[in-house]
Amino acid sequence: MSSQRALWFVASKASKKPSSPGTQAGTIYIHCHVKPGASKNREGVTSITDEAVEICVAAQAKEGEANKAVVKVLSEALNLPKSNLEITQGHKSRAKTIAVATPGSWIGGSGGEEECLERVKAYLNEATEA
Repeated sequence: MSSQRALWFVASKASKKPSSPGTQAGTIYIHCHVKPGASKNREGVTSITDEAVEICVAAQAKEGEANKAVVKVLSEALNLPKSNLEITQGHKSRAKTIAVATPGSWIGGSGGEEECLERVKAYLNEATEA
């Protein structure tokens, strides 16, 4: 049995300045299992489990093309710019960890971390249905 989580949140260090909506509130890490070389019509988020988010990309795993495609797919699914996403682990593996810099507006309510994770899950679930 795996103890890996598909999504987890790490809060940014507290600053003395009040958080404005455009600032980063923290980082969400997404553990992904990538399937490169899929057909173009299968490209996207295919499923979400407790252990990983499954992503199919049409790009081949050569010279970082599949990595670029993964970032593009996730940025479209989460409705965030690609510059907010970074592959932190698994550059040469199908198992990847993606860091997502979350906007301050995602944590604005009283739900905090849980609200932010639920928002990401909702975006990813919506992407699987598309």
